[in-house]
Amino acid sequence: MRTDDALHREPWWPPPLALLVALGFYVVLPAPLRVGPRWLIPALELLLVVPLVIGARLRPGGRDVRWRALSVLVIALITAANVLSVILLVDHSLGPHPDQGRRIVYAAMAVWLTNVIVFGLWFWELDRGGPTARGSERERLPDFEFAQMNNPRHAPPRWRPAFFDYLYLSLTNAASFSPTDTMPLTVPAKTLMGTESLVSLITVLVIAARAVSLIR
Repeated sequence: MRTDDALHREPWWPPPLALLVALGFYVVLPAPLRVGPRWLIPALELLLVVPLVIGARLRPGGRDVRWRALSVLVIALITAANVLSVILLVDHSLGPHPDQGRRIVYAAMAVWLTNVIVFGLWFWELDRGGPTARGSERERLPDFEFAQMNNPRHAPPRWRPAFFDYLYLSLTNAASFSPTDTMPLTVPAKTLMGTESLVSLITVLVIAARAVSLIR
C-alpha cells in the first residue's frame, strides 16, 4: 500500500527545469544588465543545481535539512542576480541610449519572466514547510490559501499544491501586483508576494517607458 508521503510526493524535475529556464534568460541579457562575465552566475547556479538533482534522484522519499538549505541557497543566488539586473535595468533605461530601446524592452521581459520563476520557487519552498513536508506528518500550517482549500469538492481527496500551482500563483501576482485567487496567510508569504509585486512593477514601468520612447 502506498504511504501518505508517496501519495503526495511531487515530481523532482519541474523546479530544476524552471531554474534552467531562468538561467537561460540570464545568459541572453545584454552585458550592461549582467553581473560579471556571462558565464559566472550560470556556472555557480549549475554547481548547486547538479547536487540538488542528484539528491532528489537518490532520495526520492524526501530531502533532509541540508538539501533544503542548498535549495534555498540556489533560489537566493538567482534572486539576488535578478534584483541586481533590475537595478541595472533601471539605471540603463534612464541613460542616453535611444538606439538600444528595443533591446532594453526585450531584456526587461526576460527579467520579468525570471522574476516569475524565482518567486514561484520561493513559494514552493516556503509553503507548509517545503515540498517534502507537504502531505506528511511534518507538514506545517499553510502559508497560502488556495481555492481548492475553500472548495474541496473541486479537488481530489487530500489535495496538495504542487510546483505548477506556485508558479501560477507567482505569474498572477506579478501580472496583477496583488493576490488573485490565492491569499498569503503568513508574514513570510506576504513579504515574498509584496517583494515580487514591487520588482514586477518596476520592470513593467521600464518596459512601458521604453515602449513609449520607441513609438515616438
